[in-house]
Order: sequence, then C-alpha cells, then structure tokens
Amino acid sequence: MFLRAPLTPTILTGPTTGDNSNRTQFSSPSTVVCAAVKGGSSNHRPLTGVVFEPFEEVKKELNLVPSLHHQSLARQKYADDSEASINEQINVEYNVSYVYHAMYAYFDRDNVALKGLAKFFKESSEEEREHAEKFMEYQNKRGGKVKLQSIIMPLSEFDHEEKGDALYAMELALSLEKLTNEKLLNLHEVASRNNDVQLADFVESEFLGEQVEAIKKISEYVAQLRRVGKGHGVWHFDQMLLN
Repeated sequence: MFLRAPLTPTILTGPTTGDNSNRTQFSSPSTVVCAAVKGGSSNHRPLTGVVFEPFEEVKKELNLVPSLHHQSLARQKYADDSEASINEQINVEYNVSYVYHAMYAYFDRDNVALKGLAKFFKESSEEEREHAEKFMEYQNKRGGKVKLQSIIMPLSEFDHEEKGDALYAMELALSLEKLTNEKLLNLHEVASRNNDVQLADFVESEFLGEQVEAIKKISEYVAQLRRVGKGHGVWHFDQMLLN
C-alpha cells in the first residue's frame, strides 16, 4: 500500500545545459512510501507528510461518551421504556418459575407421588429462571440497570375437586405460558416503537418461537388429561412424563 504526499513546486536556479533560465519543476521531497516487504525486512523510514483526522461523525459520538463512573459506556440508542420493559419481563419469568417450583414441590410429596409431573415442573421452573437470567445479561449488555422486583407467593395446594390436581396444574401452566407469551409480545412492541432492531431480534430469536412450542406441547397435555379423568389414567400419564 502506498501513501504519497501531494507534489510541491521547487524553484531550480542556476545554469543548466542549453538553458540559462530558471525552471520550475515538481518534486516530492516529502513523499512517503509504506509497503509490506517480504523476508522479514521492514521500512524504517519515518511516516511524514500524512495527517490522520477523526471523521466528523466520530467526533459527535465522542461527545456522547459519558465521563461519570456510574453511567454506562456501552449504552447506545437504548430507550428508557425498553429498559423498564426488560426489568418487567425479568419479574414475569421469575414469578412463573416460582409457581412451577411450587408445583414441583407439591407433586413430589409422598402422598401425591406423581414423579413425572414433579420432574416436568422442576424442569419448567429451571427453564423460566434461565430466561430471566438471559434478560438480565441482555440488560447489562445494552447498558441498562437490572432492578429486581418482588415475587408473589405462589399456591402450595393444587388439588381441584372437579378436575383433580394433574389437570388443574397443567391448565394453570398453560395459562402461565400464554401470559408469558403476551408479555413477550408487548416487549417486542416496545422495541418496534423505539426502532430498536437489536432488541426486537433478541426477543424473536431467543423466546417467541420457543414460547409457541411450549404452548402447543402443554395444550396437548391438557387435552390428554381431560380424556383420562382423575383416576388410573393420571398415573399412566405421569409415567409417560417420567420416561
């Protein structure tokens, strides 16, 4: 790669062959040549005559870099309502995880002993907690501040007189998944309203598709439990989940 400074006029005075007049020629006394040399050798001549200046756009961005230690350096075009919506979604995920954990504890009791359902709800609780942590990591990545909110105490009893415990708990799980999906769609709407393409892509790629799959799966479980009733069929359904 060659960087060459502009040609500069040089006045040559003194006699020349066949011409006693002064002549003006163009020479390049400050020409700089930068080239890659094979064999390990290098050009040690100093780089002169070339001035590098920041683009005007970069100068504007430099003015936006905060100088206070408590302000995020990474934050860029991240709206306040997007930050608040992320914190709200973190709270939703933790609340749903808490309810699923309560379901796990219920079905794991010795007098309930539906190990398949206990396993299913324990895994569901862990998954929702992972979602909350994903949102926390994203909040920090965009320069927001994670603000954890209170978690509501869940139910501890899930036995229903008409539906039984398995069907009642699974219908409740379906309602929670639909609620989570609704909250995710609201978050996506906030991102679209603020032209935050990165946040919209994060919600779409990490959560929305998975949420639709979860709703479909639990809907099928509800349909199956409605068929088997409260009797012996629940045990077979539980074994299916366990295995």
